[in-house]
Amino acid sequence: MNIDEIRERGRALGITGLDAMQKADMIRAIQIAEGNRDCFGNIWNFECLQLDCCWRKDCLNRDSD
Repeated sequence: MNIDEIRERGRALGITGLDAMQKADMIRAIQIAEGNRDCFGNIWNFECLQLDCCWRKDCLNRDSD
């Protein structure tokens, strides 16, 4: 998902301040708003068991954002 799509998804959830956030922070805010654990990019991502997470591929392949 590109940055504009992430912002749009966040806005649809009523999250404010997205333009000032980095990508990982936006995704974690979205995870919280959706009622999920805000785990994107955390150290334990190599042990991630959330197989159906829409952020999984990006999370496991991310560089330092």
